[in-house]
Amino acid sequence: MKKAELVFIPTPVISHLASTVEVAKLLVDRDERFSITFLIMKLRFDPKIDRFINSVSTACNRIRFIDLPKDEPDPNQPRKFLFSLIEAQIPHVKEEVFKLVSQSESSPDSPPLAGFVLDMFCTSMIDVANEFGVPSYIFLTSGAAFLGLQFYFQALHDEQRVDPIEFKDSEAEWVMPCLANPLPAKVLPSFLLCKEGLARFLVQARRLRESKGIIVNTFEELESHAINSFSNGNTPPVYPVGPILNLGRDGHRDVESDKFKDIKQWLDDQPLSSVVYICFGSMGSFGVDQVKEIACGLEQSGHRFLWSLRQPPPKGTIEPPSDYTNPQGVLPEGFLERTAITGKIIGWAPQTDILAHPSVGGFVSHCGWNSVLESIWFGVPIAAWPLYAEQQLNAFQIIVELGLGVEIKMDYRKEFISDGNENVISAGEIERGVRFLMELCDERREKLKEMSGKSRKALENGGSSFTWLGRFIQDLVDQLP
Repeated sequence: MKKAELVFIPTPVISHLASTVEVAKLLVDRDERFSITFLIMKLRFDPKIDRFINSVSTACNRIRFIDLPKDEPDPNQPRKFLFSLIEAQIPHVKEEVFKLVSQSESSPDSPPLAGFVLDMFCTSMIDVANEFGVPSYIFLTSGAAFLGLQFYFQALHDEQRVDPIEFKDSEAEWVMPCLANPLPAKVLPSFLLCKEGLARFLVQARRLRESKGIIVNTFEELESHAINSFSNGNTPPVYPVGPILNLGRDGHRDVESDKFKDIKQWLDDQPLSSVVYICFGSMGSFGVDQVKEIACGLEQSGHRFLWSLRQPPPKGTIEPPSDYTNPQGVLPEGFLERTAITGKIIGWAPQTDILAHPSVGGFVSHCGWNSVLESIWFGVPIAAWPLYAEQQLNAFQIIVELGLGVEIKMDYRKEFISDGNENVISAGEIERGVRFLMELCDERREKLKEMSGKSRKALENGGSSFTWLGRFIQDLVDQLP
């Protein structure tokens, strides 16, 4: 049996890194021929990445991590930061891959380089793989419908000269192969609707077409329509191998065990399915005006709540939100006293542990794809409140395509890099959404429970994702020299 080394290059944010590591674990667990080297770009402001990597390194002997030199671009250019960071790392990646290749050539025990697995934002690294004469595969941390949307709009722009920016704020609807229902322009991803974002999007979509295959964090039963749309041979092969979830929460357990003890104790004291959990992901936060409206909406709904409330980063920066030392100053007067029995305010939260708890009956979410998959896995319905990136599309899928959630505001938009100005959703809208969520009809809850079962079966021996992963491995092995 030929052994093979894969180089994984993830985007350096925890939401992408964690699921990419889980894919790597699946590969080495499934096939003993593979060993994997991660090349890690570091960000000075995210210590979670170090903790995470340290915990994985000790657990997996065929997955290793190499830190690339810290070569951060100008922090005063936040909108270009991520792509500038990736571009700046190309010489360092070449250097590390050259070392790997030299080692395999000089040592019969070192496996030869078989290919790159690149994060969806790292498509510029395809050039490096080409230089070394190995194939590139993409790991898409979003869903299959988003992949279909990328190919659709790239082809529309390049072949028919259609500019999606012209449809900003219009009532237009798009009929595309990856969705069963027409998609309103108002829920198109934000980056399609601005000049700079569209230019990057088009480059990325064109480069996706150059890859040998695209691994997608989804499963056939969830996105069958989108997955079937790739069968015409006009795109690289697509492998739905999800849901890929970091259920072990590597790197978090020791640090947060005391913090979760307090949360768990409170959840243990609540009735079954009675708590609504509010969280907007690792990068989601709001200004004071919106925080007050959320607080009033929750209080007026009368439902129990667990709210992950984060402090926004300084305006115009890409740093993640932080926990409040004392949230009292941003909440309505007397709110904490009035809701002391029925509600709990927390900071950053161990989300999978919370969604797994039997007292949690609903989830107000930004609809990041990881959160969508986690809500399905644990059978907790979502009230959709998307913020940025492709989250509006994810919300549309959950509500319209799948009928597994409800809407707070599906077309809400908030800039990823905040300038301090934001639309404010009223307490009344939030109250209505929470009530609708927590009083969801049995039919929808049953539908979600069924999909939850399918998500687990997909990963089992003989399940759809298990089979697709086997197909990917075979295609990869067939490419070996």
